[in-house]
Amino acid sequence: MRSIKQPGPPPSERIQWVEARGRAFSFTLEAGLPLLEAARRGFAAEGFAGGVLNFRRGALGPFAYVMPALSKTDENAAFYSDTFRPDGVTRPRLGSMTLGTRDGAPFFHCHGLWTEADGKTSGGHMLPDETVVAEPFEVEAFGIDGAIFTAEPDPETNFKLFGPVAAASNGARTTSRAFALRLRPNQDFAGCVEVFCRAHGIARAKIHGGVGSTIGARFTHGGVTEPFATELAITAGTIAPGTSGALEAALDVALIDYTGGVAEGRLIRGDNPVLMTMELVLEVLG
Repeated sequence: MRSIKQPGPPPSERIQWVEARGRAFSFTLEAGLPLLEAARRGFAAEGFAGGVLNFRRGALGPFAYVMPALSKTDENAAFYSDTFRPDGVTRPRLGSMTLGTRDGAPFFHCHGLWTEADGKTSGGHMLPDETVVAEPFEVEAFGIDGAIFTAEPDPETNFKLFGPVAAASNGARTTSRAFALRLRPNQDFAGCVEVFCRAHGIARAKIHGGVGSTIGARFTHGGVTEPFATELAITAGTIAPGTSGALEAALDVALIDYTGGVAEGRLIRGDNPVLMTMELVLEVLG
């Protein structure tokens, strides 16, 4: 399996996780608000301090983002491009967000694909402090209670990355058992969540949110992304028994690589290792 050498030592625990409770809901992001504040208000209205969300349309402007890029030093295995600030209204067609905290304040990690006002198709990593909701649009969210994603220094990758930590309950109404996860580098994405589910007695689960990166990508439709540095959003994900009876993860994703190449499809199980991180929430269905 492909692997990328990271600058720091890998910790022995390859999945960072916290068990929690959660609930799925939808809400509309309010126009004129920074995307971060609009998302925070939507979760807070349901009693949650954070969680994950997905969307399949939108309107943002002003808007700022970065793409994956090669690192110019040996301090990181890959890095970010300079900041892009397209004019006019940018219209996302899909995206995934993790909402948590950084330095004691709300923060998000959000990847997606979009069309800019001049017709250019692009994607990458949205910047929370420079992105504003231009028109109201609906998102599908999953709030978590008893855990929160918090950005902390990660010696392995030499980035400050979101990972789940235990948190006091906010008393939000919940309906499901859930696990907040962060997958560490150089392990197959599907295999990792399958092993986790088997270890925790999970027969069926649905993935909510899903923000991270893989070392290129290999798809079931035959497509291949060769450039190793990507920014990825999960568009749909389930874990359930396959035809053999063993658990199988079905992971539909969209990504952009450091050359600007865009790809979408279902990842091949066993051939898509994590590059830097993968954040997601598993809702236990059985």
